[in-house]
Amino acid sequence: MITFQDVEGIRIACWMNDGGPVAGRRDLVFVHGSGCDHTLWMRQYDALRGDYNCVGIDLPGHGQSEGDGEAEVNRYVEWVRKITGVMGVKHPVVIGHSLGAAISLAWAIQYGEELAGIVPVGGGVKMPVNSAILDGIREDAASTLAIVAKFSVTKNNRQVMVPGLVADMLKVNPAVIYGDFLSCDRLDLTDTVTSIALPTLLICGSDDKMTPPRFSQFMHERIAGAELALVQGAGHFVMQENAPEFNRVLREFLARI
Repeated sequence: MITFQDVEGIRIACWMNDGGPVAGRRDLVFVHGSGCDHTLWMRQYDALRGDYNCVGIDLPGHGQSEGDGEAEVNRYVEWVRKITGVMGVKHPVVIGHSLGAAISLAWAIQYGEELAGIVPVGGGVKMPVNSAILDGIREDAASTLAIVAKFSVTKNNRQVMVPGLVADMLKVNPAVIYGDFLSCDRLDLTDTVTSIALPTLLICGSDDKMTPPRFSQFMHERIAGAELALVQGAGHFVMQENAPEFNRVLREFLARI
């Protein structure tokens, strides 16, 4: 179900289990990527809400949330901390995709004691964005996002997935999407990622062209105890492209921590 929270005067939309959180269950917080919203994770909610308290956030300026978005990952971290605080979420595992992966990593670096674990999906310590994409978002958002969407999913999934991805991203103000991509482009956690001391599962599609597997492999070598899952037959939107395998590795990780 969708609930709305007032966070510093901004109306923020969140998805959570019908009936609200169940005492004694672990809290999972799902954070979407650039230009997306909480619906990115619907196949994960369906698989996990019977055993976990699932919360999917629409970041400011996305989905049904008010606000103007941000242009720095650390600013988004503060938003997610405030939103989960208002909702009473305690010691969650944060599952974040792309920009959301960057948010989970930065949160773990700065405030690791607040978290039970992180699952960065399609992320990296650096996530450079081609200047042509940044310029294109400002000049012709529809055409540029169509290219981004096509590039983001593996070839076999394009016909089915690309139209829906583009339609969803076009619901977001291009200025907000520009800020999302700029946040990723500015990211550099190279010198701090080794400080993460939380259970960590890195997930990446084997065919991810946006944040190639080597990005996750780099982090795997630098985060103590981190696990790495490369999901076959999937690109950047791995949680949708191969949901059964994604959900399997996620559930097994959650059972271990």
